[in-house]
Amino acid sequence: MKGLRGVIGRVTGWRRGWHERSKLQRIDLYTRVTLCSITWFFAVSWGLLPLGDALDEGPTAITLAGAFLAANVAQSVLSNRNVGPAFDDYRGTAPFPPGRLRLPVALQVVMTGLLVALAAVGGVRDEGLVLLVLDLPVAFGIPYVLLVPVRTFLLRSAVFAATVVGLLAAVGVPGGLLFGAFVSLVVVVLLVLVSARPSVWSLSVMWQAEEARDMQARLAVAEERLRFGRDMHDVLGRNLSVIALKSELAVELAQRGNPAAMDQMVEVQRIARASQQEVRDVVRGYREADLPTELMGAQGVLRAAGITCTVKGADGPAGIGAPAAVQAALGWVVRETATNVLRHGDPRHCWIRLARTRDAVVLEVENDGAGATRPLGGTDDDGGGGSGLAGLRVRLGALGGSLTAGAVGNDDDLFRVTATVPLTAPRPAADGRPAPPPGPSPAPSALPEER
Repeated sequence: MKGLRGVIGRVTGWRRGWHERSKLQRIDLYTRVTLCSITWFFAVSWGLLPLGDALDEGPTAITLAGAFLAANVAQSVLSNRNVGPAFDDYRGTAPFPPGRLRLPVALQVVMTGLLVALAAVGGVRDEGLVLLVLDLPVAFGIPYVLLVPVRTFLLRSAVFAATVVGLLAAVGVPGGLLFGAFVSLVVVVLLVLVSARPSVWSLSVMWQAEEARDMQARLAVAEERLRFGRDMHDVLGRNLSVIALKSELAVELAQRGNPAAMDQMVEVQRIARASQQEVRDVVRGYREADLPTELMGAQGVLRAAGITCTVKGADGPAGIGAPAAVQAALGWVVRETATNVLRHGDPRHCWIRLARTRDAVVLEVENDGAGATRPLGGTDDDGGGGSGLAGLRVRLGALGGSLTAGAVGNDDDLFRVTATVPLTAPRPAADGRPAPPPGPSPAPSALPEER
């Protein structure tokens, strides 16, 4: 019973690990497993079945066949271990340790010698010899083709094929079988080349595109930070310089006993208060969300990150025609959800839909690539929720609205955030923001937060 539970636990862990991977990570794992499986497919079929002929040819043939099988299995194990480092070397993320090829090269030489010895003692029949030749370079060739240029691989494979055919001819293999062995080596070398090299090349291109998308997203965030920094510098730079000069003047006047020092300090106080108000205006302008502007900004940032963004309903009465307070609240939802689409999961498409009912405006933001991640701090019923969800709920709750978030149906890959704000929203407070609901409530965060 414990063994069964352990098996079930491992299967569940593998399934969870698969769902936690991004789409690109799944493709990467699938490609690696496929190449490793090819090695064992050849070893079990073409590398094992012909060895059955040796059972009828005496102890020498049986010993040679067993040694060839053991070397083939060892070569396949080493091949599977070297596929990962060969991938990394091809992508340029980590160099392949040269010492890891010494044992595979030695085993390849041993396997070639054992194959020639089997042919010499008649331990393998005509068709079986061709099959063994087909299996001979597969395990070594799959990782090796990723480590050298294609031209080098083909030239060295030609030298290897000529060597094998020459050794078989030396032990008396007839000309027809020699031709079949040569053709088999050419076919299997090309098969290894077209199976491994294009797959890893395509995967490398996809990883580069993913890295470029992440870089674009980071550049978009950095550009916004620079814009905010420039605004703050423009507001504070001149005023702080004036405050410094007038303070120095006030100190000099005070040292001389001149009553005009008080007037200078009053002016410093006035400029400081004006600067404080200007900073509040800049921050308020940054914090307040305008729905049309946020929709355009979300489209631009997401598209720059390689994510297709489709917006529906923004030009109708559901968007522009809604009251200013409703637009501001929905703009915050757009900003927060767009930020989290960039930061979480592996999205390729995002859909933003605005609709207007008789007494409310409904905004839906849906993205794919959610997988096993939990955007925006979790779903409504997770009990904890993230600060992003909490801030949006408080902001919408001030207008009598609501927000739900979670997977779409049984599809864990799709995630949807739905915000509903009534058109009869409470009147905004004096500072232009919605009046807070009665009773204590946490203040919404000033900037978009992580889920």
